[in-house]
Formats: sequence, C-alpha cells, structure tokens
Amino acid sequence: MVKAHVSTPVLVAGRYRLVEVVHQETNRVCWYAEDGQAQRPCLVTQIGLPDDAGGEAARRVTAQVLRTSERMSLMLAKRVAEVVDAVEESGALWLVTRWIDGQPLGELLAQQGTLNYVRAARIGLEVLDVLEAAHGQGISHGELSPSQVFVRDQGPVVVSGFGLAGATRAPRLAAPAFASPEQARDERIGPATDLWALGALLYTMVEGRPPFRDRGRPEATLKAVDRLPLRTPVRAGPLTQAVQGLLRKDPVERLPRPVVREALLRVLDEETAAAMPSPRLRGRYVNCSSWSNRTMVAGTALAVVTVAVAVLAVTDRLPGGSDSPAAGTPPRPTPSATASPAPSPSPSDPVAPAPTESPYSRYASTLGFSVSLPEGWRPLRTNRISDLAYRVVLGAEGDARTLTVTYSERVGPDPVDVWREVEPGLKQGGGYRRIGDIRATTYRGQEAAEMEWLANDGGTRVRTLGRGYLIGDNRGYSLRWTAPAADWDDAANREALATALRTFKEPSD
Repeated sequence: MVKAHVSTPVLVAGRYRLVEVVHQETNRVCWYAEDGQAQRPCLVTQIGLPDDAGGEAARRVTAQVLRTSERMSLMLAKRVAEVVDAVEESGALWLVTRWIDGQPLGELLAQQGTLNYVRAARIGLEVLDVLEAAHGQGISHGELSPSQVFVRDQGPVVVSGFGLAGATRAPRLAAPAFASPEQARDERIGPATDLWALGALLYTMVEGRPPFRDRGRPEATLKAVDRLPLRTPVRAGPLTQAVQGLLRKDPVERLPRPVVREALLRVLDEETAAAMPSPRLRGRYVNCSSWSNRTMVAGTALAVVTVAVAVLAVTDRLPGGSDSPAAGTPPRPTPSATASPAPSPSPSDPVAPAPTESPYSRYASTLGFSVSLPEGWRPLRTNRISDLAYRVVLGAEGDARTLTVTYSERVGPDPVDVWREVEPGLKQGGGYRRIGDIRATTYRGQEAAEMEWLANDGGTRVRTLGRGYLIGDNRGYSLRWTAPAADWDDAANREALATALRTFKEPSD
C-alpha cells in the first residue's frame, strides 16, 4: 500500500502527522501518518468514544486495547498489527500501529469488485489461523471487518483491531454490516461471533457485497442482520456450504473451526490438483495407479501418537508411513523386502554436479518454510492441529517420491528419543523394517537424529529417510523423503534428496 504524501498541519499527540485516509467505516477512520519523532510511517486509527468515556473510562479503554494488542503481537508476530501507542484526545481514541506493507481488504475489493473463491479461501484460512490462536488464549476479536484485514503481496494477511470490542459507541459500530446477530441484539460476544464475521468476509470477497447491506443507519443495518434471511451466495462455488454454515443465525449452530479449516483446505487442495500436469513418463518413477490411491488416503488426521511427538510421529497412512495392506492380504515378497540394505550415507551434499539447467524450483510455503524440489512438485495434502503442529506432503502426479515436512511445538529434548517413540507406530504398518540404527547428528547447526526404514505402500516397497531436528522451545521439524526401494540408489533420487536437505529453510531464516 503506497500513499502519496500530502502535507497537513493536523497532529495527534503533537507527534503523529495525519497524511491521507486509508479506509473509513462508521465511527472509525484509518489514516496513513508520519511519526515525527521516529521519522517513519505509521497507521493511525481514529475511533469515536462514548460520550461519557472521558477520564478514567477512556484510560481503561486505552489500557485494554494496548494489553490485548501486545498479547496478540507476542503470539503472532507479523500476523497481527502491532499497536505502539494509544492516545485519548478530543473525544476520540487514536491508535497508532506500525506501518503494514499491505492493502486493507475493503480497499482491495473496492478496486477489484470480487475475488475468485480460491483466493477467498486462502485469505479466509489465514484469517482463521489468527482467530484460532486468539481463541486459544480466550481472546475474541469482535470487530472483524474488511478494514481490519490487510492483504500483502508477500506473506500472509495481517489482522488489526484486537481489543476494540465494546470500546465504541454502539454494540457493533465500526462495520454494522459485518455484525453477528448476537451483536445486533447487544448480547455477549465470543468465538462464534468471529466465525460469523469470517463467513461475512468470505461472502463479501466472492459476492462483492456483504451478506446484509449497510442501510445507512447502524440501527437499521443491525436490525436487518438479526431478522432478515441470508441471501444465497451465487459465486461462492465450493465455498457455498462453508459460508452458509458460518452465517447461521444461532451461534450454537455455526460451523466449528476444524470443519471450516477442512472446507477451506479442500478448496485449495482441489485447485492444486486441477493445476497439476497430466501424468507423464519420468524414468522409473511413474506409478499412476499407486499414486492415485495414495492421494485418496493421505487425509487421516495428525493423531497417530500424542502431539508431544507430532514432529516425527505423523505417520498414519502416509506414503512411507504405516499404511498397511488390505485386511487378510499379506505383504507380497519382493527382492528388496528380503535383502538387508546398508544404511545410506548421509546425503548432506549433492552426489553429482547440478546440470546447467536446474531441474529444481524453489517452493515457498504459506506456512513459512521453503525448499528446492523437483520441477512440478506441489503440496498434495496439508493437515494441522490448531497452531501446535502441521504436516505438508509434497510431490507431483506421476512421481512416486514424496517429501513430508512436519512441524510441532511439543517435542522432547532428545531427537533420538523422539524417533524411538515414533517407531512403534511405524511397526503397525505392513512390512516395516528399520535399516541400521537411529543416528544422532546435527542439521542446520541444531541437534538432530535420522532414521531409515522400509515399508509397504499400496503394493510397492518403499524406503524412507527421516531426519528430525530441534529449533528450541520444544519446537522441531522432521523431513521425510520416501521413494520406491528399487529406485533408492538411482542418481536422480539421491540428488533430489540431497538437494531437499541442503536447501530446506524454516520460517526464521
């Protein structure tokens, strides 16, 4: 969001020079401003306070906003707007926020009219991440609207406005068209209120208008929200049921967060699958029927073992994990099943010089990590447990290899012990056999451990190298490279594995 500087004599607190209006809602105006002392741009939001909110009441509102904003900023740095100052002046509350390199969603929609349902799902999922973290700490937003969501060209959205609920002149004054029915009745807000607002945002993004139009007077708009039926969305496509489920009048009947997350992820997964190239010959890696089956069963939740070892234990029905054969059908013996392969040398360096035209491309996940992968690889499946853990399976149609990236905030202090806790779950799958010992090592300068094993996957004998490492504060990653056992020592497979391990970077890099 780039704004032209317009000289103005208006100063707030003798320090913040108001330059240009960025966005405006009922009783709330957001300005591009300049901090005269720090000599840097900032956002200043002017909010009308209740007529009787002078003195002590104004100080309570200011303290509430600063306290809530600080908690959220500490939990979700760069995902929640950081309030650096709050001033009560001339009957208004002035919130000063660090400059956000993004565009308010309301302004984006004013320019583009509508967004396609895939982009709406992506933005909605990023907003849901922030809400889920807040609700886990007992914090409800209560003021979510298009002016509070900043869309950036690079990186996830930024959400502002935490702590404002109940601070202004009306039950839901800033954007009445995005109020929930319970807010329209001036009832207590909670997480379900934010889910209604998320549904209203999704509706607005795909339809180009809020689910209940602004009728000019807050009271009239709130009455419509409470009493009128929802107009069925016509451009929401596969988001339709999720939007309607979020916009149920009774908060008890609204879709819960896990169901909403799955619905949004499904839209993104389907779009990714539709964009993938048709299966094509790729040397010895073509296995279309096996891959199709693997894609169908990859959605089992991250619940194989406790979250405490989720970084290394997300194995249930994953390629190279513990996907067992059909009941009553013993694993079919293969030459590699009876052989005793030696542990692979650590593939920390490429085994062959890179060709002049690299067959790899850089993949940057919305979750923050990045890695160089064979050309055409994309996310095949993403699963999450709140903000505690996630798993992303990366691969390509027609390529039997996969890389699974798993993150957890509940891992033990010894990466070797973590693998030991994971192994019983692996043994439940068909044909599991560990290759060598669990090896302590270092990776990216951190404590790590790696382990290799064989397993059966849909009639194919596969081999997996798993490397887990710690990044502090009970957090850690694991990387699992899985390929057909018969192809494990092929130069192309070894080079791709080495490239992935050499180039993986977590969000802090």
